[in-house]
Amino acid sequence: MIDEALLEAIEKMEKAVEHVQAQFSSVRTGRASPVLVERILADYYGSPVPIQQLASFQVPDSRTLVIKPHDKGAMTPIEKAIRDSDLNLQPNNDGVVIRINFPTLTEERRKEFVKVVKNMAEDGRIAVRNVRRDVRKSLETAEKSSDISKDELERAEKDLEKLTHDHVESIDKGFTRKEQELLEV
Repeated sequence: MIDEALLEAIEKMEKAVEHVQAQFSSVRTGRASPVLVERILADYYGSPVPIQQLASFQVPDSRTLVIKPHDKGAMTPIEKAIRDSDLNLQPNNDGVVIRINFPTLTEERRKEFVKVVKNMAEDGRIAVRNVRRDVRKSLETAEKSSDISKDELERAEKDLEKLTHDHVESIDKGFTRKEQELLEV
């Protein structure tokens, strides 16, 4: 019973950490990266489709991203989806590929991005703590119904606390890395 609950907690906490890391990678650092646009949904023949399924990406230099659609019919929807996104990017369509030039980030904009990343990290920490709370409730319920002893509950809570601490620390390390990357000029 305890092992199952702890394994479930590990699995859910790891998913929360992975989600936060994926969110971190979607925040712009002034360098061109396909990660920024690949998950944007383009309206392709009436269906929302992620751009990564419609095109290939190249990064010829640190400030340019080239998107080459597999189908010429996807060119306009991809361009429109990028323009309409909240990334504030202006794609240039030359009929064969779409080029996106990334402007350098101002110090003010970098600090705004740090705040955004900080909020993402806090959301991740909250998700991990919610998993801890849910597992702790199920363990306490099991102890009340005499499925586990008081000592087993205490040991399991210590293990759960260590798991929580480790996963929150992992999120914090990811935040620190992303913050340094954002503030790097």
